[in-house]
Amino acid sequence: MPKRTDIKSILILGAGPIVIGQACEFDYSGAQACKALREEGYRVILVNSNPATIMTDPEMADATYIEPIHWEVVRKIIEKERPDAVLPTMGGQTALNCALELERQGVLEEFGVTMIGATADAIDKAEDRRRFDVAMKKIGLETARSGIAHTMEEALAVAADVGFPCIIRPSFTMGGSGGGIAYNREEFEEICARGLDLSPTKELLIDESLIGWKEYEMEVVRDKNDNCIIVCSIENFDAMGIHTGDSITVAPAQTLTDKEYQIMRNASMAVLREIGVETGGSNVQFAVNPKNGRLIVIEMNPRVSRSSALASKATGFPIAKVAAKLAVGYTLDELMNDITGGRTPASFEPSIDYVVTKIPRFNFEKFAGANDRLTTQMKSVGEVMAIGRTQQESLQKALRGLEVGATGFDPKVSL
Repeated sequence: MPKRTDIKSILILGAGPIVIGQACEFDYSGAQACKALREEGYRVILVNSNPATIMTDPEMADATYIEPIHWEVVRKIIEKERPDAVLPTMGGQTALNCALELERQGVLEEFGVTMIGATADAIDKAEDRRRFDVAMKKIGLETARSGIAHTMEEALAVAADVGFPCIIRPSFTMGGSGGGIAYNREEFEEICARGLDLSPTKELLIDESLIGWKEYEMEVVRDKNDNCIIVCSIENFDAMGIHTGDSITVAPAQTLTDKEYQIMRNASMAVLREIGVETGGSNVQFAVNPKNGRLIVIEMNPRVSRSSALASKATGFPIAKVAAKLAVGYTLDELMNDITGGRTPASFEPSIDYVVTKIPRFNFEKFAGANDRLTTQMKSVGEVMAIGRTQQESLQKALRGLEVGATGFDPKVSL
């Protein structure tokens, strides 16, 4: 179907300041979205509190507001600009949380603004740990044995059932903020107190430990006609227990058999259908027990994510651009693939004959008091990506690209 003509202006929510867990990948996706929507003739209004981004350059949007991404501030901008729609899926967790709050406070209804890219219900279903757990059981997919807690007393009761070690994950947070792995009661109480403080809904998900399991990610794009494509499969070099942003990752996945890949592919599409993501990209994460092959869905992000930027650069498929155009009514078969010079539609899954490796960059020397033990809370400040014909070549190039004086696995040399 052609683009929507009932929409004339679109408000894009940015990601705000660059912090650990939410960095320049959202500037990359936001800038793509601004260009794609203006290309289609829409008036683009951008809200982002970080003036040091590409997306806040004057030529990127028709109106740019360097303001905090808070629902009360955004309400004033909506009141002034009167956009027809808001696109929250390009600004990470900050934008999603702001959009949900605008919906809850009745701002979108008051000014007749439509949420595009993802519905409020789909965002809530994916981010609310209890609703997500119920949704996965409904489609026959397994999740980790877990419990929900809103107070320290509830958390201790769940821990008694799940046992130690256990993984604590606050709802509606980014980069694993406030979460961690607890090996005893003292650590558990400390992490839970921090998690309850950082979660906007004061909600914690306490999982059984999956430490040592293999971790995979699937980048999926779906349109309103239920066309689904897997843009890229990503395998984490580090096992479960380390945040995916702190892990060395490889694309495409290297240790899956074709049968295992197809099972994971079908499962990720089923997740998007159940959650209700109909116009855009999502990231679905899986854990696999290396001993018996047991497959578990860890979580899904109903937005363009850190992994989406990696998948885009690894395959050349512009996920954010395509997601922005899907949000305004196009379908995958109507969009042309830039990489093939427009000879194939975007509904063709990318296929690569090389290996891409991403290695995180840490800067603990600048954070003297920081604990350098890697956990489920992200600690890296950046990352490098390298492409090679083999896994070894790709990894060596990535290590060299870190600019820490290493020439790969060879001893350090003075450069």
